[in-house]
Amino acid sequence: MRNASASLTSSRWMGGALLSLSLAAGTGIRAWLSLHDDGIYWPDEIYQSLEPAHRLAFGYGMIAWEFVEGARSWLLPGALAGLLKVSAQLGLDSPREYLWLVRLLFSALSLLAAFGSYRLASAYRAPFLPATLAASLCALAAPLIYFAPRAMSENASAAAVVWGLALVLHPDSRHTGRISGSSLLALAVLLRLQNVVFCVGALGILAARRNWRVAGEVLGVLVAWAFLGGLLDKLTWGGWFHSSLVYLKFNLVEGRAAQWGVSEFAYYFRVLWTSMPAITLVLAFLVPLALIRAPGLELTCLAFLLLHSWIPHKEMRFLLPALPVIFALAGIGASVFWERLASGGVVLITSAIAAAAGLSAVRFHALTFGELGQYEQTKPDASAYDDQGDINRLLLAAHELPDLCGLKVEAVHLAWTGGFTYLHRNVPLYPHTGPPRQSMFYNYVLTSADWDGGEVAKSAGRFVLRRLPWPVCAVDSNYSWRLP
Repeated sequence: MRNASASLTSSRWMGGALLSLSLAAGTGIRAWLSLHDDGIYWPDEIYQSLEPAHRLAFGYGMIAWEFVEGARSWLLPGALAGLLKVSAQLGLDSPREYLWLVRLLFSALSLLAAFGSYRLASAYRAPFLPATLAASLCALAAPLIYFAPRAMSENASAAAVVWGLALVLHPDSRHTGRISGSSLLALAVLLRLQNVVFCVGALGILAARRNWRVAGEVLGVLVAWAFLGGLLDKLTWGGWFHSSLVYLKFNLVEGRAAQWGVSEFAYYFRVLWTSMPAITLVLAFLVPLALIRAPGLELTCLAFLLLHSWIPHKEMRFLLPALPVIFALAGIGASVFWERLASGGVVLITSAIAAAAGLSAVRFHALTFGELGQYEQTKPDASAYDDQGDINRLLLAAHELPDLCGLKVEAVHLAWTGGFTYLHRNVPLYPHTGPPRQSMFYNYVLTSADWDGGEVAKSAGRFVLRRLPWPVCAVDSNYSWRLP
């Protein structure tokens, strides 16, 4: 009895230390990344969230096709618009300040998702130490750190998915917890339609437990939130469930997402390995063991993965809502494995898993686009850290220019810039295909350092911001806010 008590105390001490250190390290790394990375992984992190939010909050911004045709809900941009408006009223009205605020918020959501992995593993009766391993893996996995500050619906919905499942599926969950969990699952679907898989999975697990009363409660809450989501589309786009219908038509009926590339069925298994090899080995060993205690949860994750593997266009970010749940399954699997180990073996295996998480964390800024499964045909060996950061820092510099009356970005396509979210000046912002310099519609150009013409106002890396010789811009009556 004394040995068992000592082993339990040691296990809780190790678990507490591991949870505290991993969350602290995850917090520090995410905060640093939020304050230093001005790059862009994919245009969606600007033009499906921050740019429409900026237009809603301040009255101007580029309009992507999704917000022309109504293929996206206004839920996420609307919430971000409120944040931008409040921050401006509090005096945080420079783009640098509100961007830091947004990034830190999304990083906090990423950490909340990591702690949610712990809670979901605990909901399946995983002991403290295995459950803390789930949180540690989620907090320190390199791709989750990399994506953490980015304003994407996948990132925003990850915490909602794992916490929603933890609250709904915990056998001792109270009525308020189940309502809150069901609401979180519904919000995850409103943020990203594919998350409906987790709602169906949760209902299926409750049905398998024959807990019909709770299943009815959850279904009722989901239906109520579906009505609110449809109403939001009705008020913003003019039709019930307009954004969902347009999105499904675009992707499933017309297959137009393939224009951004298609990948093989095994893509997600491959990029998990290339982006976090040591952690993927841990998952490959522990997750199958969770089938003993959490078959419904495992089948739900498998369905989510197979659905995305079947769709031709693939990006690693699409997996973000499922990864905290997968890490929770690893914690559940670890609890199964722990039962067959002596205390010395538990310490050894725990240390090895913690080392795998730590090694992944120190690689967050060394990830390449190829390892993340992005731009595999164009720049697979390029660093994914701070990509296009110099461009965006010049947009931030242009914000400070008192004589700015128009800007043309000649160096890159506008979609790979931060747009008005970074510029934050109500002046024309032209793409590289825009009017020639002689038009006088703008008095600054953002171009490559080896292009001449105009006085250099600011430089960053291989790009420069050049001032043209006229102090006042001509009025362009045909200027379009549409993102080309």
